[in-house]
Amino acid sequence: MIGSEDIDHRAVDILRRNDRGHYTVPTAGLYPFQWNWDSAFVALGFAVFDRDRAWREIETLLGDQWTDGMVPHIIFRGSDEGYFPGPDQWGTESEPPTSGITQPPVAATIVRQLHDRDPGQNHDRASALLPSLDRWHQWFRAARDPQGRGVVAVIHPWETGRDNAPEWDAPLAHVDTTGVESYQRRDTQHVNADQRPRDAEYDRYLALVRFGREHNWDSEVIAERHPFWVADIGLNAILLRAEDDLAALAGDLGEAAIAAAAADRARHLRAGIETLWSDTVGGYVSRDLRRQRSTDIVSVGSLLPLYCGVTRPERAARVVATMRDWLKLVRYGVPSFDPSDGGFDSVRYWRGPVWAVINWMLADGLGRGGDVDLADRIRGDTRALVESSGFYESFDPITGAGCGGRDFSWTAAIWLAWAPPSRVAALA
Repeated sequence: MIGSEDIDHRAVDILRRNDRGHYTVPTAGLYPFQWNWDSAFVALGFAVFDRDRAWREIETLLGDQWTDGMVPHIIFRGSDEGYFPGPDQWGTESEPPTSGITQPPVAATIVRQLHDRDPGQNHDRASALLPSLDRWHQWFRAARDPQGRGVVAVIHPWETGRDNAPEWDAPLAHVDTTGVESYQRRDTQHVNADQRPRDAEYDRYLALVRFGREHNWDSEVIAERHPFWVADIGLNAILLRAEDDLAALAGDLGEAAIAAAAADRARHLRAGIETLWSDTVGGYVSRDLRRQRSTDIVSVGSLLPLYCGVTRPERAARVVATMRDWLKLVRYGVPSFDPSDGGFDSVRYWRGPVWAVINWMLADGLGRGGDVDLADRIRGDTRALVESSGFYESFDPITGAGCGGRDFSWTAAIWLAWAPPSRVAALA
């Protein structure tokens, strides 16, 4: 068994090798540009040994925010002509080129953590980011909840971060793929196809990109007509936690107006998320807002309300019970889908594998909620997976084998974020 101190140094080496100066790629080859929530999590790792570099990661990400407030899910820095779908497919005409969609907004939570490590030293950098974070969160409310439901919509499975999760199957079935031209996938050139979304899913992903491009990513047209308009329980939970953290951080920094706006949005979301509870399945589920139909599928996204804090104790207890039931069926937690379901696949992207960043959010939420033993179990499983298989994108919850990309930045970052102070001191 490799010692933890040696693994610490390997994690640092991965972040340095994936560092492009002012942004970090998730992993070379498979993901050669800057990804939104990847960068936010990566900052947690850099903060362990280079706090200036951690701040620069977030500053670079928010520096290419759209004028309407959206922060894109991909920023195409540099060049990699073989990447697909690249800037031409998105057609956003931004500079640098970006995708036309966003990703789960974890940045405010990470900025609060960076600030709280040394409030006096980080006051100015945190303050400078508050307006951008506030505009991004306000964009979610204005562009993705124009009817004031209390939950925001996503327009692409990629926005959820959980690309091929089973709850997207039914909404995607309504997406017309007529006119999708032939294409060459990039992902399956780097990773075994059995670990990636299927071609039929990818056809629909590209049809959704085409819709946005053909309508110039107009938020009003998208809200009225986009074929995929889904309230993802996972993204809404992450956004609620981000609003709470933004409100607290802005309050600490003396920005009362931003603190009040974030708190107001948080109250709205907190009520809205409770409307996504399904008595049928006894859990939080996503909802197809176009057809007013709940997915009634419990995935790891359904567990993320623990991260933002479930306000009804009986529901929180049910979510925790679901997680415990899943953990009884696997060697390593937390699987991204119910292991007892016939659609469970231990290696196919978001249909079964364990993800370190999801485990970080779940362990954080459980710890805040008082379930310390379960949080420790999740952290321990994550460390064991890295120790046995390395810094993979995700892991098989049955065998522990690595899945997806190797030398993955956010997995290295989570390892470092959980390193004890005695080891961290040797890295700084």
